[in-house]
Amino acid sequence: MISAFFIFNQKGEVLISRLYRTDFKRSIADVFRIQVVSNSDVRSPIITLGSTSFFHVRINNLYVVAVTKTNANAALVFEFCYRFINICKSYFGKIDEESIKNNFVLIYELIDEINDFGYPQNSEIDTLKTYITTESIVSSAIAAEESSKITSQATGATSWRRGDVKYKKNEAFVDVVETVNLSMSAKGNVLRADVDGHIQMRAYLTGTPECKFGLNDKLVIDKSERGISDAVELDDCRFHQCVRLNDFDATRTISFIPPDGEFELMRYRSTSNVKLPLRVIATVNEVGTTQVSYTITVKANFNNKLSATNVVLRIPTPLNTTTVDCKVANGKAKYVPGENVVVWKIPRVQGGQECTYTGTASLASTTNRQVWARPPIDVDFQVLMFTASGLIVRFLKVFEKSNYQSVKWVRYLTKASGTYQIRF
Repeated sequence: MISAFFIFNQKGEVLISRLYRTDFKRSIADVFRIQVVSNSDVRSPIITLGSTSFFHVRINNLYVVAVTKTNANAALVFEFCYRFINICKSYFGKIDEESIKNNFVLIYELIDEINDFGYPQNSEIDTLKTYITTESIVSSAIAAEESSKITSQATGATSWRRGDVKYKKNEAFVDVVETVNLSMSAKGNVLRADVDGHIQMRAYLTGTPECKFGLNDKLVIDKSERGISDAVELDDCRFHQCVRLNDFDATRTISFIPPDGEFELMRYRSTSNVKLPLRVIATVNEVGTTQVSYTITVKANFNNKLSATNVVLRIPTPLNTTTVDCKVANGKAKYVPGENVVVWKIPRVQGGQECTYTGTASLASTTNRQVWARPPIDVDFQVLMFTASGLIVRFLKVFEKSNYQSVKWVRYLTKASGTYQIRF
């Protein structure tokens, strides 16, 4: 797939270099430095020069570069680059020039282990950490025993999990985390509303348990219960490699042997019947050329037993604003001149509660008066035990040959950060 792998710093110096095949020489790094690093006009992550393609990812002023002469799958190459970045982060935290130089021996071990002759191999972090370690050297007797376990794990059907894992208390924690994307017009019409979600799981289970996971997926509900109003239509489902895709396609049940510890079980999108947690009604009037009056109301559209926390509204003001008189009954509102916004922070909004901001912005007189573009209001928030898509974990079952009892915990979180916008 790929013939060479490099890491460059922002000056174009090669920090890490590995040639997997003989169709390139190390001088190919000079081509990338001249054509990409030294050329500020290059914005595309893929550059093709003749028959050579350079795929690069920028992170903290570093270039992670894969080079190939074949017609490689671009998504697979980028997945390999991002997987390498995540592995580095798990080993030594932040990935920057200093950490690369301090850990270059470890990095060469990693890139030789996760890629063979240009083809990606086992990149599961938990597995790699069992035999590529930055800790002390293990004694020879234990090392021999460990190596046999590692071989069976790396070549077996469940390379992401060892079979001898033991816990006194068997627990599984599931977090359903959703990010709401909203764009609403000044007339109150929804221009865009969708949900990006992922299910994070922490499994502290003995042995090699079989887990079955059920959601209120629309296809399942329609087949078994002939359509129920709370069924959710999921799009673009992506799963961890432990999930048996054949079972999901046949019965829409997520069956898997979980990795030990924390991992991302799946990602999904939902574009239909999105429940908007907060409704924002904005009335903004320009009073002549000297003032702008604001009345912003926020209403929580969920059960009164729930609450939204860390609610922050960023309300735009004209560029020639001098002062803003802010009045709020809940939270604190402050004009930030450097950003031309009023930041209204509300620690907590209970379900069904309404909060109102009223303010008057005083404008400086200008010779060339420009029409105010009226950027949208940005809303950030978090709501626990609420899903905007309506997704519910119907069941989580754990089967293991010793038939032990396990404790399961499920938590829901809906949030928005820069993606919830209301025009006025």
